Amino acid sequence: MNPTNPRYGYGAAAGSQALFDEGLRKHMLRVYNYMGIGLVVTGIVALIVGTTPALYVPIFQSPLKWVVMLAPLAFVLFFSFRIQSMSASTAQTMFWAFCAVMGLSLASVFLVFTGTSIARTFFIAATMFGATSLYGYTTKRDLSNIGSFLMMGLFGIIIASIGNIFLGSTALQFAISVIGIVVFVGLTAWDTQNIKEQYAENYDQESQQKLAVFGALSLYLNFVNIFQLLLNFTGERE
Repeated sequence: MNPTNPRYGYGAAAGSQALFDEGLRKHMLRVYNYMGIGLVVTGIVALIVGTTPALYVPIFQSPLKWVVMLAPLAFVLFFSFRIQSMSASTAQTMFWAFCAVMGLSLASVFLVFTGTSIARTFFIAATMFGATSLYGYTTKRDLSNIGSFLMMGLFGIIIASIGNIFLGSTALQFAISVIGIVVFVGLTAWDTQNIKEQYAENYDQESQQKLAVFGALSLYLNFVNIFQLLLNFTGERE
């Protein structure tokens, strides 16, 4: 076979593209699998703790609740600063641990909202997340500029949320919830596009594994925040 033949060159390029596309599909599937299993871990822990008085009373009726509420933030910061230095297996273990700790934090929703409204909100959040993640994966539009704007909005939401802990304003909480949903829906599309583009940088297998874990963490956080913010609108209180 003559390698200078245009048909041969085209076939080699097409074959390389097919291999790349297959690798990308496997990578994205790994990301979504990690995220999905993480949500299952979170849901199981939240359900067990939130429906067992012997577990939730010592946590949520004592100062320990602040530790439980702030622990997920500590995990995220640890991930952000140490992901490059830790091994893929350590990153994966830390991710599962984070999901379990997040389950402890989310157990309080079972104390406030009915099980039916929690399930309904979960499916609404899943639909919104799925649609925007699919958009981020398939769109040809560069979302980097939008992503920078959304990150600014995220920091604004965090600052406003901390301030509202002391203010207790219902109107401010409503505004935070509305803006927050828009921000995290947008971040879902942006993060999905970033995960896809980072795979194209041809990392080694160890780095791709860590990239999948960190990508799953990003999407997981977006989904959990969309769910929590939607629950403020659609949740029926006990």
